[in-house]
Amino acid sequence: MSLFCCSNVQPYRPRPLQHEAMFRTFIQWAALPRESESQPSANDGNKLAGLDSPYVIQLVKQISYGALESKRYFALARTGNADQAFVEVTEADLIEANYGKLNSFKNFKCVDHNRFFELNVYHKDAVKAQHWRHNTGRPVNEIDL
Repeated sequence: MSLFCCSNVQPYRPRPLQHEAMFRTFIQWAALPRESESQPSANDGNKLAGLDSPYVIQLVKQISYGALESKRYFALARTGNADQAFVEVTEADLIEANYGKLNSFKNFKCVDHNRFFELNVYHKDAVKAQHWRHNTGRPVNEIDL
C-alpha cells in the first residue's frame, strides 16, 4: 500500500509551523517511490522501545469529504548516516511507549484522486510516566480530538 496516492499531492492551506522540520523530514522520505511493508501486527512487540524515536508521524488518508481509508504511524529511526528513515509502528506501540499527540498538523490534498491527507505529530510524553493510557486500555483513537 503506497503512502500517498501519487506525486501530485499538494499542501492544503499551507502555513509555517513550529514543528515544520519534522513534517519536512517525513515528506521528503515519503515522496520517494516508497511503499511501506505490510501493516505491522500486534504480535511484533513494541518497535518503539528499541528505536528511541524522538517523534512519530501519523498519516491519515481519506476520501475528500468522505470515508477514512487508513491511519498509519511512522517513527523516525535514528541511523548513523545522514539519510532519515521511518519505520511503521502500531497504535498499540504508541500507547505502550507513552507517546502523546502534539497540537501540530499539516494537510495535503490530491485533486486527481479526490484524496485528503493529514499529518499529525506524536512525541514521547515525559510528564505522564505512569503510562495512564496503557493502564486504562484506551486506544489513541478514543482520545484523539
